[in-house]
Amino acid sequence: MSFLSFIESSPSSYHAAATVAAAFKDAGFTEQSESSAWSAAPGGHYMVRDGAVLAWKIPSGSPRGFRIIGSHTDSPGFKLKPRPDLSAAGFQQAGVEVYGGPIIASWFDRELRLAGRIVLADGTSQLVATEADFRIPHLAIHLDRSVNDSMTLDRQAHTQPIYAVGSADTSVLDVVAAAAEVSAADIVAHDLITVDGQRGAEFGVDKRLIAAGRIDNLSSVWASLQAFLRASAGEDILVFAAFDHEEIGSATTTGAAGPILETVLSRTAAALGCGFEETQQMFARSTCVSADAAHSIHPNYASRHDPVNYPVLGAGPVVKVNANQRYASNAVTVGMWERACREAGVLSQVFAGNNNSPCGSTIGPITATRLGIETVDVGIPLLSMHSARELAHVSDLEWFEQALFSYLTLAD
Repeated sequence: MSFLSFIESSPSSYHAAATVAAAFKDAGFTEQSESSAWSAAPGGHYMVRDGAVLAWKIPSGSPRGFRIIGSHTDSPGFKLKPRPDLSAAGFQQAGVEVYGGPIIASWFDRELRLAGRIVLADGTSQLVATEADFRIPHLAIHLDRSVNDSMTLDRQAHTQPIYAVGSADTSVLDVVAAAAEVSAADIVAHDLITVDGQRGAEFGVDKRLIAAGRIDNLSSVWASLQAFLRASAGEDILVFAAFDHEEIGSATTTGAAGPILETVLSRTAAALGCGFEETQQMFARSTCVSADAAHSIHPNYASRHDPVNYPVLGAGPVVKVNANQRYASNAVTVGMWERACREAGVLSQVFAGNNNSPCGSTIGPITATRLGIETVDVGIPLLSMHSARELAHVSDLEWFEQALFSYLTLAD
């Protein structure tokens, strides 16, 4: 599966988890039920919890520790509210709530889909993705002459998509139900988010630039998956962890701030016969790569970046460093990552923020804090991060996969 095909098959975190799980199943991994006895048989195992998916490879000998790659399946957008039907001036609109930190204006004047999961009256749930039937229209410049100077958007009044006019009998859930081939009356709950209706594309004079939605952070999920499937477990248990809800702080049952990763690691260690002390020793011998997109320098806003510590598209994956530990990287873990890149023959870049432009954060500090596992923050450089349509480079994605594979297979 190509990266753009992976993005197309993963319009929501729930779809992404299902797509990844299918890849593990096809590769011969055994699905682990959380409510069943935990297996420590050598080989590959995986589990899915809502929009998160974790997998692990157990070596045939006694494992030394865990070697973890963490990423996240969710992206910013607009989530459908529980009672989503709105109307104004004859238009039918979908009531939405801002999810995460999108560049709101980038979602205007483009056809949008709704994707995610629905729960039916019988208690079952299923994935669904509508056609591109929704749009958030801009106000014409004739009615706001200052729009190109300073546009102010009201997050409630200005962001509700339209999907029809003069069709008051058609509800938002009618549209969703048609896509799911169920009755709208059977839908009792939903987790649905907006998705750019335009397919991803490679463009530029050499076709090496990638434009698509959700590159943050499906780029890391995809590269981690490809590297993980190729790698063989050595002395460490290899762990793939794609969490949900990073864009809203990770503090959920499927987010990195919840117990899901610790549960997998601890139950795996227990199934191997390790007690509390032995498990803590394994944690002390473990490492984690937090894989999330990084900010490329922007040619039109170069002053927003540090004058030296900036990456650029097409020059390799990025290690991210922050003095205030917004990223978990330290000298030891940066050294580990640089060694992985050298072993892979891959270019490496660094990001440290401009002091006047505070950076975001990732699952890295959360994992390091929860488990005490040494962690490094890395990713591919992007432009337009958190836009409805982001921008990356093919070479960075290819090199990132190679570097992650090198990390998983490095000799201690």
